[in-house]
Amino acid sequence: MSNSRLSLTASVLAFAAIFALPCFTQNDFILNLATLVMVWSIFAVGFDLVFGALGMVSFGHASFLGLGGYALAIATQQFGWPFSAGLVFAVSIGGLGAWLISFFALRVSGIFFALVTLALSQLLYILADSKLRELTGGADGIPGIGRPDVMGIDFFSSLYFYVFVAAIFAMVMVGVGLLRASPFGRVVRGVQQNEIRCEQLGFDVHRLRQIVFVISGSVSGLAGGLLASLLMYVNPQMLHWTTSGDVIIMTLLGGSGTLWGPVIGVMVFEVLKEWLSAETQYWYGILGVVFILATIYFPRGILGEIQHRLGQFRQKRETFSIARALTSKGHNKA
Repeated sequence: MSNSRLSLTASVLAFAAIFALPCFTQNDFILNLATLVMVWSIFAVGFDLVFGALGMVSFGHASFLGLGGYALAIATQQFGWPFSAGLVFAVSIGGLGAWLISFFALRVSGIFFALVTLALSQLLYILADSKLRELTGGADGIPGIGRPDVMGIDFFSSLYFYVFVAAIFAMVMVGVGLLRASPFGRVVRGVQQNEIRCEQLGFDVHRLRQIVFVISGSVSGLAGGLLASLLMYVNPQMLHWTTSGDVIIMTLLGGSGTLWGPVIGVMVFEVLKEWLSAETQYWYGILGVVFILATIYFPRGILGEIQHRLGQFRQKRETFSIARALTSKGHNKA
């Protein structure tokens, strides 16, 4: 089975499992945890467009998550907008924030790019925490954020909100998958592999990076809006650099550069977090040890390592088939 067919089959099975989960359990804790995993997965998939596809480490992606969360909260709480308009506003503000930050961050590369994104993200954190307290609520945040209101459906129910987020998650995964497989996505991967060759072929590398950065910010803003709605609360912690660190760990754990790798990483991270935090107050340190061991034994991430080993197995099988065919042909001639 080819890589594309195998990936399509795995995606169909994953979507089937997601939408079938409410048929097996309606436990609020499990549904809320699964919803949280999907929201963080949207954030991680958006982040991986920059990290995995472009090969650029951003320590400031929490800024787009936080901007999306605050945009939804302010639009619905202070402006009285409907939830759908607020969510669109969250996506727009996430993309706008990425566009503005790209003017500074994309002037440099490597560790300097990471440091610039970190500095700008922390600037937004300070603004939300103190300087813009009247708008953002400061350290207290903004509570009481609502959920969708469609045809009288009670989206404060864990079940209905799970289905709502699952539908958005599916659309994001399909959209990002099509983007990665498109000619544009192949050019972006080419920029990561050989920037000079792409410039020689006539591509505007800086513009390509800016477009990907804005798309990534928009997806992250969407995740921020959904996270604020799930928690019904938003505070400056969403903008903090530790949030960016968490999404980097999740993406590396699952496998950067793969469509479903960040999702697997989020799932492992969140399940371990819930389990360990209930057992010990030192859960974050244990998570760090797990991450270190994962980078040693799964350097490509969980999904990346699985794909690599499957590729090796197929290569060995094809080599064996060719050798057997040549041997058989030699015997026939004899």
